Amino acid sequence: MRVGSRVVAAVAALALLLAFVLPLWRITLGAPQYPEGLGLSIRVSTIEGQKPHDLQNINGLNHYIGMDRIEPESIPELRFMPWVLGALVMLGLATAASGSRKVLLAWTAVFLVAAVAGLVDFYRWEYKYGHNLNPEAAIRVPGLTYQPPLFGSRQLLNFTASSWPGTGGWIAIGVCLTTIGLTFVELRGRKTKRTAATPIEPSKSQYEQHVSVP
Repeated sequence: MRVGSRVVAAVAALALLLAFVLPLWRITLGAPQYPEGLGLSIRVSTIEGQKPHDLQNINGLNHYIGMDRIEPESIPELRFMPWVLGALVMLGLATAASGSRKVLLAWTAVFLVAAVAGLVDFYRWEYKYGHNLNPEAAIRVPGLTYQPPLFGSRQLLNFTASSWPGTGGWIAIGVCLTTIGLTFVELRGRKTKRTAATPIEPSKSQYEQHVSVP
């Protein structure tokens, strides 16, 4: 790997540490009766309200429409996500320290797999909470589910639910794109070096011009 690529890899890996302290994802609910809105911040090891009583209020609303309570301690993914993030940081630092393209490829591949798996798991979590409703709930609307969108906004009764990456999530996305870019640059540079190192044999006409026939 080039020196510049190793420096970029080191900076990207260290930037990923910010995802330990910044929200990875945010889900907000807006409605006339809540002018300041309600929101959830999904962090690497917990889920909390964006404001002091938001999680409590959201669980209260969920009770009326038959949704399960959101209890961070009961979500197993929150227990091993810090280990996955730590492994990605260590693999990134190993890439910078070793300068190995193979380690860079491994870092990129693991990052992409973790990102896709995380989004799929998050969608399944949203689906479960939005579809598994208590049939004896106080408010029941036949055919209506309450799954928030994975990206973007959606109207749920009189609430507008919005779901977007948090600051830590955007940083993780940026680091993932950086690993892809580094992989492309390094593989392209390797191909260019191989092409430059391949000797060009003179054509037959050129050879005959420089060899005198007796």
